[in-house]
Amino acid sequence: MAPLEKQLERWRSAGVLDEGAAARIRAFEQSQVSSERLRWPVLLALALGGALLCAGVLLFVSAHWDQLSPGWRFSLVLLLVAAFPVAGAFTAERFPALSITFYAIGTVCVGAGIFLAAQIFNLQEHWPNGILLWAIGALAGWLLLRNWTQAALLALLVPAWLASEWEVRTEHWEISSRLMLEGLLLLAISYFTATTSQEHSSVRRALVWIGGIALLPLGILTFLERREWFRWPDHAHVSTPLLIAGWTLAVCAPLVLALILRGRAAWANAIATIWVLVIGTFSHVHPATDTLAAYAWNSLGIYFWASAGALGLVIWGLLERQRERINLGVVGFALTVLIFYFSDVMDKLGRSASLIGMGVLLLVGGWILERARRQLIARMQRSAA
Repeated sequence: MAPLEKQLERWRSAGVLDEGAAARIRAFEQSQVSSERLRWPVLLALALGGALLCAGVLLFVSAHWDQLSPGWRFSLVLLLVAAFPVAGAFTAERFPALSITFYAIGTVCVGAGIFLAAQIFNLQEHWPNGILLWAIGALAGWLLLRNWTQAALLALLVPAWLASEWEVRTEHWEISSRLMLEGLLLLAISYFTATTSQEHSSVRRALVWIGGIALLPLGILTFLERREWFRWPDHAHVSTPLLIAGWTLAVCAPLVLALILRGRAAWANAIATIWVLVIGTFSHVHPATDTLAAYAWNSLGIYFWASAGALGLVIWGLLERQRERINLGVVGFALTVLIFYFSDVMDKLGRSASLIGMGVLLLVGGWILERARRQLIARMQRSAA
């Protein structure tokens, strides 16, 4: 309700509204918000129903695929691609939420139709092009409908296409996955920080959910991917132009997206980009050959840097008054402490001492982190008021 209060205050200052009209508008909007909150069981049922319907249709097709002739197969593919958007159009005015679900299922069926058509006609082409065509279908759906489900599918399919292209083009070359992981991590950060105090549309909230779900797993995988990897004796090094193009896309594309979504506030995403790129400086620990500084950086510095990122996310949430960043930053810090205990402390203790230490860490550490999280959120709410 904070944006509404700002608008009402601006209108009262300009003399457009008096206090009575502002109170009536506030009461009406609060009643609307309350009625919207009662819809979550229906929305949950629609989401689960849509997912189950997609799975059931695809399972039915796969179970009877061998018994169908090529003509029937292609007709079934066309029926799947066309039926759900038509159902979405018929229910658009009567039940908009159901219409959005049907349109989302239709976009999912577009991807299934692309790959099933390739199987019907035995197309042995560049398989990432199928994901690209699927992403184009999601883009067309978003341009026509402008709903959050199409935007969410587009936000998933475009990175999937880029990652698959990179995997295929570097298949026979000696290269690590660091470039792809760091690029995806930067993109997840851009998604997760899509909402601001002025912009919090349904599309941006969908991006926040996608980025929040992907952020911690991608962060862990990026830290695990070190500079040294298994060297294939028969694989050549990747070409320099392709490597430059890959790094340019991995770093610049998330920054451009953050600039589009956040405007001048994207300076914080630039700092996050530096944090992600520093992760690539960590390598495997070699106690016999590493200097003391290199050994400390590669063994303990990795936990320090992960903790710094988690605390930075908390500070970012406080500055922009975004609760989800505070919550995820606290979770990231807790995971860093747990991983450090498991990998560097637990094996140096006895069995009973390690279990006791784990119990104390979970109980005391969980209580301290939860208390700190609540205090930070309370401080954020006081500053917002």
